[in-house]
Amino acid sequence: MINVLFSGNSKVLDGVLTCMLSIFKRTETSEPFCFYIFTMDITRVKPEYTAIGPEEIAFLESVAKEYNDENRVVAVDVTKLYEEEFAYCPNESAYCSPYTLLRLLADLVPEMPEKLLYLDVDLLFNRDIRLLYDIDVTGYEYAAARDHYGKYLVHPNYINAGVLLFNLAEMKRTGLLEKARELIKTKKLVFADQSAIIRATTKKKMLPQRYNDQKFLHKHTVVRHFSKRLFYLPYPHTDNIKQWMVSRVHKVFRYYVFDDILYEYIYLKEKFQRETGGRKNERASNSGVLCL
Repeated sequence: MINVLFSGNSKVLDGVLTCMLSIFKRTETSEPFCFYIFTMDITRVKPEYTAIGPEEIAFLESVAKEYNDENRVVAVDVTKLYEEEFAYCPNESAYCSPYTLLRLLADLVPEMPEKLLYLDVDLLFNRDIRLLYDIDVTGYEYAAARDHYGKYLVHPNYINAGVLLFNLAEMKRTGLLEKARELIKTKKLVFADQSAIIRATTKKKMLPQRYNDQKFLHKHTVVRHFSKRLFYLPYPHTDNIKQWMVSRVHKVFRYYVFDDILYEYIYLKEKFQRETGGRKNERASNSGVLCL
């Protein structure tokens, strides 16, 4: 089983769907996938911070099973854990949403696998996921690639936490996530969860940039991460173009290599919207969200 972890609220469908499709279309394996989605309802912070629903989970699992009937999509509602650990903490209103903090709860969720690939939802695989997932992390807490800007501005080995290959057993042994949670609860950090992970790290495995390329796309790129980036023309500015913004991916990046993924995404998303019409459908009655 290849185990992947996402986290987010009710608005992550576009990202999870496109990322899953890129994995299926770029990977040749008969081994099944299990996609975990940590989610929560935290509308006390913002009205839109609602958990991903059973309808969306049923849809994502139906897509996954088209590629392998043993594939699974499992949503885990960690609202209770979040409130116990992070409610009203200094980083709850950080630059990013509180949902980025949910990966720091992985050691508290029962029966999570020892090897787990955490992924932000704003990325696509350009090559086989096994090139990343099969990396040996024995003796390391996790493996990660450098942050494109941070390696120049902060530290040469400053990592981007959008792609993390967890050795959860080693993390539990060293207490990395426990230490990171304590930092989140007690100190205001510039990059919240990412800063906490870096400060709490005992031993990490550095990966080449191709495993989390936040600016360029090369033939050898394994993961293209569509994070916010700097553009110099027609004037210096930042923009946050995500992979599901298909027309902008074409117009600004001139990427067409992902069209097989993105066109299937458009078809499936429209199909989902037609079938649901904003209401629960029959599939939702056979699916649910695990609550802790």
